[in-house]
Amino acid sequence: MSCFFRSVSSLNQTIRRDKFMIRSVDQCHSKRKPSFGVQSLGRIGLLFAGVVLTLCVWGANVSADEIPSAAPQAKPIALVGGTIHPVSGPDIEEGMILFADGKIVAIGKDLSLPQDAQVIDVEGKHVYPGMFEGHSQLGLTEFSSTRATVDSSEVGSINPNVKANLAVNPDSALIPVTRANGVLLALTAPVGGRIAGQASVMQMDGWTYEDMTVKPNVGMVFSWPSGQRFGRRRGGEAVASADPLKEIKDLLDESKQYASLREADPDKQPVDLRLDALVKVASGQMPIIAVADSIGQIESAVGFAARENLKLIILGGYDAEDCAELLKKHDVPVVIAATHRLPQYRSDQYDASYTLPARLQKAGVRFCISGTGRSETWNSRNLPYHAATAVAFGLEIPQAIRSITLSPAEIYGVADRVGSLDVNKDATLIVTDGNPLEIQSKVEMAFIQGRTIDLSSKHVRLWEKYKAKYQQLKDAQKEEE
Repeated sequence: MSCFFRSVSSLNQTIRRDKFMIRSVDQCHSKRKPSFGVQSLGRIGLLFAGVVLTLCVWGANVSADEIPSAAPQAKPIALVGGTIHPVSGPDIEEGMILFADGKIVAIGKDLSLPQDAQVIDVEGKHVYPGMFEGHSQLGLTEFSSTRATVDSSEVGSINPNVKANLAVNPDSALIPVTRANGVLLALTAPVGGRIAGQASVMQMDGWTYEDMTVKPNVGMVFSWPSGQRFGRRRGGEAVASADPLKEIKDLLDESKQYASLREADPDKQPVDLRLDALVKVASGQMPIIAVADSIGQIESAVGFAARENLKLIILGGYDAEDCAELLKKHDVPVVIAATHRLPQYRSDQYDASYTLPARLQKAGVRFCISGTGRSETWNSRNLPYHAATAVAFGLEIPQAIRSITLSPAEIYGVADRVGSLDVNKDATLIVTDGNPLEIQSKVEMAFIQGRTIDLSSKHVRLWEKYKAKYQQLKDAQKEEE
């Protein structure tokens, strides 16, 4: 991971600095070069102390949460008496849902339960699929101000071989905070450069990144060019540079040739990790996730994908309504990059971002809602409130719930496992005391693949800490009175 190499580089700088300081001290005491002995041992000791100090400081900056991963589901669990919201079908009042070995076994009313089932009364409660954040850097970024905890991008502009799930930190303190509000799934994606790398669907529990990975390679993230690039001749005259899409097309063509050569004679054609990663994109097996907001970017991305016979997902989509017919014609879905963001143009209405989901729904464009353009990784827990704002500005409640559960699962090709409450899907679900779009609603229980999730988090512990503090102040005031 890049954070490791950055840490090693920092460590090397510290070692060189310590060596310089040691040499300076030696020169003050003696001009001759000392032989190996007490002074050498002293220098080694100081050097070792510097190494240990650097590692301790680096380690202190890396957040790790103390909550252990949930144990595998040991016996069947039945949630009884609550309102079941499958999302893929009508709600079931006073329903039942049974899951075993991490999968949903049955859903409905008056189910026949196994004798060893753990029956949980959820009367008056609501059962929903776990919410799905459509784009984030969860597990890749902890503190943006601490470089060693940021592993969301790599050096260079073309990095199709980068795989987001391999760099995810399962001990991130942001993961328990996120799932405590019902967000149990997220797309974790690299950023930076023209081709940032491969995004992964992750679930918010697991000892290792392998445990957390639902699907490792769901899309290749492209930062789509906004138009022609301009250079300057020696005399200062501005001239348009080459087609900004040519670099992408050349890479895809090269990956096709590479695939043919590898298939014909793998011994003669060495492995190229970058081209190898692009083969699935060029063949249409892996979609492009194109970061595009403007009309020009969206039309360019859709046109390019159509010509090259590629799968495409638009991330951002601010002007997607103006391209609705084009998006529908080529069945291109949009991942809306937050409703809580400012208008992009001076002529826009103040609520342009708030009404975008409702406008896309009316236009018949497939979409899901993300918080990435505003809340980013640290506030991925606020995902339901982005959908709630869309409801306040015209989107229907069922569609808003769908936009943060089943819709992202369909867009990223994992709807056969998650996104709705259906038989044979993963038992990844939440139990709430109300509509999860409402801030006052509380997530009371959560299950990921049938595992019972501990909903405590750093936020909860801080709340308990300062609740105790102010209780002590109140008690002290009463004693004084």
